[in-house]
Amino acid sequence: MHDIWNPWHGCKKCSEGCENCYMYFLDAQRGKNDADIYRTKAGFNYPLSKDRSGHYKVKSGEQLRVCMTSDFFLEEADEWRVEAWNIIRSRPDVVFFLLTKRPQRVRDCLPDDWGDGWENVFFNVSCENQKRADERIPILLSLPFKHKGIMCAPFIGSVSIREYLATGQLEQVICDGENYAGARPCHYEWVKQLSDECREFNVTFVFCGTGRRFVKDGREYRIEGNALQSEQAHKSELSFKGKPINFKLTRQLGFKIADKDYYKPYFGGKCQTCGMKPICNGCTRCGKCEQ
Repeated sequence: MHDIWNPWHGCKKCSEGCENCYMYFLDAQRGKNDADIYRTKAGFNYPLSKDRSGHYKVKSGEQLRVCMTSDFFLEEADEWRVEAWNIIRSRPDVVFFLLTKRPQRVRDCLPDDWGDGWENVFFNVSCENQKRADERIPILLSLPFKHKGIMCAPFIGSVSIREYLATGQLEQVICDGENYAGARPCHYEWVKQLSDECREFNVTFVFCGTGRRFVKDGREYRIEGNALQSEQAHKSELSFKGKPINFKLTRQLGFKIADKDYYKPYFGGKCQTCGMKPICNGCTRCGKCEQ
């Protein structure tokens, strides 16, 4: 996927949301040792890679989800993070989506020139249930970031965030069910509650997928395949577009980006019913949908 940047791979489980982590499952399928945490070779400099014409492959205005097979603030990645920050600093025209289950480590891991935050960094914490929401969101709110959000994934317990939304600091809430071996159920009522609370405060809410086990009106549905789960999430109409997030992106040295130079995502036919569409960089036009 062209909207993911994995500068390192591998992680250590730190909470109940990690129990059935997809990264461990997929690594096991490939015969990889899940204890290995390593800096990626080809992927580390992905945001700086250029095409044959000398243009960046990642265009101005795109959003990159960082460390989707790890955690950006993982202790074992401390030796690589300074270089990763340098890459993020050098692309002020790109939004970097950071997600962590370790917000307690963040303040000590920020660059010396961080100040009150960089415009191109969107910081999120995982909140798989109420316990972790109440543990991590207060830390999130205390940290110096210009853009903040939360991700309830895997969504394994009811979560209320009304008191946190009332602070005005949260700009987006994402929710997704659990997949692969051992998947725990996601309940419609939990998702509806989050959706209603976000609507109350005009904050964007994105229901990405139902997960493999989805419960509605007391009945459990087994929904196999990410595409179908995403389509069912879209059909629920629980996602909500709130007030826009204003990322004040610039060229290097602070130059303004011309409107014509902003990335304009393309969404094909199947994209229209995908739960991920509101937060996706668009179709890569790989042709698989037509096969």
